[in-house]
Parts: sequence; structure tokens; C-alpha cells
Amino acid sequence: MDIKKLALEIPIILLPKADIDLSRWAVIACDQYTSEPEYWQAVDRMVADQPSTLRLIFPEVYLEENDSDKRIADINASMEQYLADGVLAAQQQGFVLIDRQTSHVPSRKGLIVALDLEAYDYRPGSKTLIRSTEGTIVDRLPPRIRVRENAAVELPHIMVLIDDPEQTVIEPLFSADLEQAYDFELMQGSGHLRGWKVNQKHLLDQVGKALERLAATDRFQKRYDVEDDEVMLYAMGDGNHSFATAKAIWEQLKSKAVDPAAVMDHPARYALVELVNLHDPGLEFEAIHRVLFDIDVEELLNQAGEYYRQVGTPCRIDWFDDHGAAVAAAKAAGASHVIAFVAEGRYGVLTIESPALTLEVASLQNFLDEYLKNHPGARIDYIHGDEAVTRLGGQNGNLGFYLPSISKHDFFRTIVRDGALPRKTFSMGEADEKRFYLEARRITR
Repeated sequence: MDIKKLALEIPIILLPKADIDLSRWAVIACDQYTSEPEYWQAVDRMVADQPSTLRLIFPEVYLEENDSDKRIADINASMEQYLADGVLAAQQQGFVLIDRQTSHVPSRKGLIVALDLEAYDYRPGSKTLIRSTEGTIVDRLPPRIRVRENAAVELPHIMVLIDDPEQTVIEPLFSADLEQAYDFELMQGSGHLRGWKVNQKHLLDQVGKALERLAATDRFQKRYDVEDDEVMLYAMGDGNHSFATAKAIWEQLKSKAVDPAAVMDHPARYALVELVNLHDPGLEFEAIHRVLFDIDVEELLNQAGEYYRQVGTPCRIDWFDDHGAAVAAAKAAGASHVIAFVAEGRYGVLTIESPALTLEVASLQNFLDEYLKNHPGARIDYIHGDEAVTRLGGQNGNLGFYLPSISKHDFFRTIVRDGALPRKTFSMGEADEKRFYLEARRITR
């Protein structure tokens, strides 16, 4: 069996040396709490001067500040220093099996592997083995590219899904005799994380053979009721833009290579990810909500009415006494798209009649894109959790939309048949359930 045909690479993973305080080492994905600088300030105080992945990432809450060049230079310097000091130690070639407990679920299982960027293309309509599940915003890549292009190591917050209802890839590894890699409490009440090293040849082969069965053309065609022989094995879950950034860097390296054949074994060809089974009971799909900042609420709602009238899907606004009543009204919708919102302490529902699109988020996002294009002073953020939407959207000059979640059971079929979803359609869990940085991998020679 050739695992490279599965876009799979067995990586040499770097882990913190034994005396590192992992509760301060591991921090949450950089694209979380982007409107809550107080979260990241608390993390900084907690980490203090101890080794931490906080010094190896660029929290996106700080992207708009004027010190980006210095911050990126500091990140790159910290990576080199951690390698030189032995803070990060190379492990035997293999995977890492993980089990994450959160405040919402007792267990969510995953497997840290490396995937081949040659088998991925984020452009719309691509039918590669690894596929985007949401639209990739190319304008979001440059700051991420600047962080990665001179980085010595990568730390993934990328989670990639496999459709494995029989639980053949990840779950059987929990019955094996494995060496434990770590076992500790995550910071900020984000749960508990355990990991084990998967480096025995028979177990590596077992994973490959199970993935090979999932990638069989006849299975693919029958499961998704398609005639297409271009199989999708992996679907991006979280971290789509980080994976796209790794792809962009890899394409740059290839384009500049003096010897195109020699560059193909460069470590930057691969990206470290966490594989998660779509059918893991601990994996829940949550909606990603929208909050608009620095707007005139009445003007926005009036423009929504005009926009939807012009596209042939008229809308109306109804007001309610509280959040619960608005959300209940939205959930009771029939064929219309009904979206609850909060605006300066008032609760309402936007009802879009005869929608042309399948998902509520698509109907809403098309309008918001148009509105933001014509209002450069306004700003949007993508928020996890109703409480944060209520708090932020309820402030003067703000408006927050509560969006429904999508069914994970139709997820792969939708991507295979219809292509990528609108950006920021879904989230795998709440904000505090997002992947924490812990494992690393060299991406330079």
C-alpha cells in the first residue's frame, strides 16, 4: 500500500520537553475571541515568561494593530530559540492519537497526521482528494502568509474531517498499547487533553488501509449517489485559511525552485492537521453568528428591505420582547429564511420570503457583503455562542445575527454534490472547544 496516494505523510512531530508546563504551553486557535482582547490579555498574564505556543502564533485580535512586523519577527525568533534550546523535541516518526474533553462533551477523538498539499486546491469547483468546505477568502491569506513564510515550524489548529461511520480509522487505535505523550488540563476552563504516540508499523499500516477503504471509488459513488470518480476523502473542518496559507507557501516554493523535482520532498509540501471522524459523538456542528459594528441600525435594516426586494426575495422585520421569543420565532420558520437578531438591546427577526439559496447564512451573507462594500466604516466579526452575540450585538451602534447550525450528517454529501458552502457557515463546537496548539513540525530543511 502506498499511503502517498492517500495524500498522507507520517510526520516527525515535535513535542515540548518533559519539564514544560503544558497548561501554559498550549493555547487556543489564533482566530478565536477576535473581539475579546481581554481573553488574550488573560492568557498573556497566565503564560508570563514560561515557554508557550502563545509566543509562536499571531492572535488575530491584534491583526489591526501597527506592530505586525515586530510581532512576526518575534514569532520567528521564538521558534528558532525554542528549537535551539531543546524546548521542542523531535519524536519518533508517527502520529499522535488524542482525546479531548471539553465543558460541552466528555470526549472528542482525533489523530494528528500530515497531509499532502499537492492533493488540495481551494479554488471553487476543485475536485481534489482534500477539499475546502467553505469559500476561501483570498484577501485573508496575506497576513497569514507573512507569519508562515519565514517560520521554522508549524503548529496546527487545522481540523480535517473524514466520513467514517463504521469508525475504522481513529477509534481502533484506542485499543492498542500506546505510549502516553501528555495528559493535562487546558487553560481558561477549556477542558482536558490526553495524547498517545502511534509509531508502531502495524498501526501505521492499519490507519493507511482503513483510509484506503474509505477512498475506494465504488464506495464514494454509492455513498454520495454520484458518478464522479474524483474521490473526496478529506473535508476541511476548522482552519481552512491556515491550510490554504500552507498551500500558498508551498506553491511559492515550487515556483522558485531551481530543481523542480528536488523540491518535491521539501517538508513544506505537507501540513500537520488533526483528523476527526465526522461521526464522533463528541463532534458537534455549531452555527457561526455575525456581529456588525459601527453601523446605523435603522439604516442597515432599511437597506436589507431594499436589497431583498430587488433580488426578488422580499423580507420583513418583526420585533419581540426578548432573545428567547425571537429565537423561538426563527426556529418555527417554514420555507422562509428566518434569522433572529439583537440590535442595541432590542430583539427582532428578519424573515426572507421565497429564498433563492439553500442556507440561511447564504441569504444573509450576500446582503452583508453588499452592505459592507458600501459602508467602509462598518466592521463584521464572526462569533461563536449566543451569549457573545447578545453582549456585543446589544451595544450601541452594533447588530448581531443568530444563525442556525447545519446538520453534520448531510455535510459530506453537500460538499461532494454542491461544492463549498458560504464562508463561516459552521463551526465544530463552541469557541472554547477549538483546537489548542501543542504539537509542531519543522517546515524548513
